[in-house]
Amino acid sequence: MTHSLNVQNAPLEVQPLEPSAPPMIRLTGVTKRYRMGSVIIGALLDVSLEVARGEFVSIMGPSGSGKSSLLQILGALDAPTEGQYELEGTDIARLPDAELARIRNRSFGFVFQAYNLFSEMTALENVELPLIYAGVYGRARREAARAQLEAVGLGDRLTHLPGQLSGGQQQRVAIARALVSDPTLILGDEPTGNLSTRDGDEILAILARLNEGGVSIVLVTHDERVGALAKRRVRLEDGRVVGDEWIAQRTVLGLT
Repeated sequence: MTHSLNVQNAPLEVQPLEPSAPPMIRLTGVTKRYRMGSVIIGALLDVSLEVARGEFVSIMGPSGSGKSSLLQILGALDAPTEGQYELEGTDIARLPDAELARIRNRSFGFVFQAYNLFSEMTALENVELPLIYAGVYGRARREAARAQLEAVGLGDRLTHLPGQLSGGQQQRVAIARALVSDPTLILGDEPTGNLSTRDGDEILAILARLNEGGVSIVLVTHDERVGALAKRRVRLEDGRVVGDEWIAQRTVLGLT
């Protein structure tokens, strides 16, 4: 399938969240410290943040600002040292590992810079993995995975191994895998970092299209151009939130 990329700046009227609408995610006073030998490093310091369902948020900041640590906590891959993390009204910061694993598989879809695909598995098999963990078997699992690959333009690459796909195609497989279990939130950590400009634009266009369809996205990036795609920009410095703004004029990417 051949796509042409249409990139344009378009004005966007952004309405603030309704005070009565409960946030999907609420972080309150979240601090994360790591011990390195005898030294304790504060990766996040007293971070409070809310994300509503359907938002597209970019988390930006220089290297070492705490972006990846924040994403790890948002995705329940790590726990805060202090503070609360409420997901849909439930504090998940101190849940047992087994319950956290269930929440991760059910609620979050992850898209990483390095794709994180299994090299010995086909595109279809990679996308099926979250459904295997969720206990979905047989034809239903295969059809769900096939539908997601078709949705990202890879319906003709189902049996290809990752090594037989371009970087952009591998990231599309990762996006299909992130979506197949219908998660509450897509979390991206520099998802275009290893891609050419064109491939990166196509991945961003897919994410923008998903968000316009109602998928919630939080995207970590240091690239201002990538961050301009979001509807809201959160900036970190030295582990603290130093900016949180709605973007009235943002970049809109579209695949036609």
